[in-house]
Amino acid sequence: MQISNSLVAMEGSNRMNNFIFENTTKVYFGKGCVKEYLACLVKNYDKNVMFCYGEGSIKKNGIYEEVAAILKTTGLAVYEFAGIQPGPFYSKVLEGAEFARENQIGLILGAGGGSVTDFCKAVSIAAKYNGDIWADFWESPGVFGFEPLPVGIIPTVSGTGSECNGRTVIINDRLKIKTGRDYMQCSPRFALLDPSYTYSASKSQVISGGFSTLSHVMEIYFSGLDGDNVTDDIAEALIKNIIRNLRKAIYNPGDYTARSNLMWAAVVAADRITKAGKRGSSWCCQMVHQLEACTGCNYGTGLAVMLPVYYRHIYKDRLAKFCRFAVNVWGITKEGKSDEEIAIAGIEALEAFIKETGLPSSLYKPGMDKTGVIEETAVLCGAVPGSYNKMPYKEVIGLIGECF
Repeated sequence: MQISNSLVAMEGSNRMNNFIFENTTKVYFGKGCVKEYLACLVKNYDKNVMFCYGEGSIKKNGIYEEVAAILKTTGLAVYEFAGIQPGPFYSKVLEGAEFARENQIGLILGAGGGSVTDFCKAVSIAAKYNGDIWADFWESPGVFGFEPLPVGIIPTVSGTGSECNGRTVIINDRLKIKTGRDYMQCSPRFALLDPSYTYSASKSQVISGGFSTLSHVMEIYFSGLDGDNVTDDIAEALIKNIIRNLRKAIYNPGDYTARSNLMWAAVVAADRITKAGKRGSSWCCQMVHQLEACTGCNYGTGLAVMLPVYYRHIYKDRLAKFCRFAVNVWGITKEGKSDEEIAIAGIEALEAFIKETGLPSSLYKPGMDKTGVIEETAVLCGAVPGSYNKMPYKEVIGLIGECF
C-alpha cells in the first residue's frame, strides 16, 4: 500500500505534541472520606495547621463543625483563617502569607470552593518567598529555589478542579487583573472528595460549577492539534458525562451518583491528562477572568455567555472539528446538511443546553459602564498559544460587546 506524500505531511503537521504528565495529588474519594482519613493525613505533618475557609458558608452546613472536631483530635495547634473572597484577591493572599509565617504553619488545609483552593496554593508560595510574588510568579513564570508549604484540600463545591492540580488563579485587586499559573510544586499533597459535602451548594453554584467544568474541557478540545489523538476522545466522553449529570443534579439535587460524577469530572477536566498532546487554549477563559476582575461577574456565568459567542467567531477556521463536536457530542445528523450547517447546529445545541440550565445569555446589568468594561477587558486580553486564530483588536472588542 502506498501512502501519498500529502497525507504524510498532513499527519506530520497534526501529530500529537510531546508532553510530560505528572499528578502528585493523592485523592481520597467517597462519602465519609473526611472522617476516615483527615486526622491521619494531618498528623503526618506534625506541625501547626492553618485551616482556611471562605465567608462562612461552611459554618451553616455542618462541614466546619465536622472538620474542626477532627482536627481537634490530632492534638496539633490549629489556626483558622477565614473570609476568603471569591477570586481570590492578591491582597488577601499577602495577608494569609503573613499569618502563616507568624504562626509557623507547616500545613495549609482549605475547605471550600475553587477560590479557597487557589488561595491556599498562592499562600503556599508567598509564605516561603521574600520577593514580589505577583511580579515573580504571576506576571511571569516563577522559578522555585524553595519548597512551598504543603497544602491539603476539602472541596465543598465542584467546578474548577483546582484541588488536584498546581494551577492558581488570583485577582490583583489594585491592578484589576486576574491571571493564573500552573506550578507542579503547588499541587495539593492530598484532596478529600466527599460528594455529599456539595449538597449544601446552591442550585446556582451547582449549575455554574458544572458549566465551568464543561468549559475547561471544551477549551482544550477546541485547540490545536486536531489530528487523531486520545485526548480529544476522552474530552468528548467527558463532555457528554457532564451534560448528562448536570441535568440530573438540577432535577434532583440529592442524586449522589450525579454529584459524584460532577465532582470527579471537575478533577479530570482540570487534570493535565485532558491537555496531554494538545497545545491548549485559555483565551476565552482569559477574557472571562478579566471580565470577572472588572465587573465581579461569576466565572461560570461569564463562560456560559461568552463561549457560544466565541465559537461563532472561530468555527469556520476549524469547520471539521466543530462538525465532529456536533455529531459526536450532540448527535447532530449529517444527512442533508452542509458542514457549516452541521457546525452551527452543534453551537446551537450548546446554546440550548445553556438556556435549559437557566444560565444567562447576557452579562449586562443596569447602570453598568458597558463601553468602559469592554475596552478595559479587551486591552488586557491577547491570544494565547493553541488558540485557533488570532483576532484583531476590533474583533475582540466586538466579541466582548456581543456578551452584553
